[in-house]
Amino acid sequence: MAESTTTQHAFTGWHKPDLDLSGADWRSGSQGAGDVQIAFVEGFIAMRNGGRPEAPSLIFTPAEWRAFVVNAREGEFDLT
Repeated sequence: MAESTTTQHAFTGWHKPDLDLSGADWRSGSQGAGDVQIAFVEGFIAMRNGGRPEAPSLIFTPAEWRAFVVNAREGEFDLT
């Protein structure tokens, strides 16, 4: 069965495509189980929990992904 994103969205104006992620080339930042994995699919960035690959994936536009990466580098999400 092919993995895809859900079509039910709680947010008005949510225009993310249903992507077939079954053949995605998932990349990991580490070798440990349970890490975050990303894949570039049809111009979007998919992110999933590597320890639970059957769980739903998050889908980002390139602009959303760039904003996340820039803010992470600047320490916005640092909880220490």
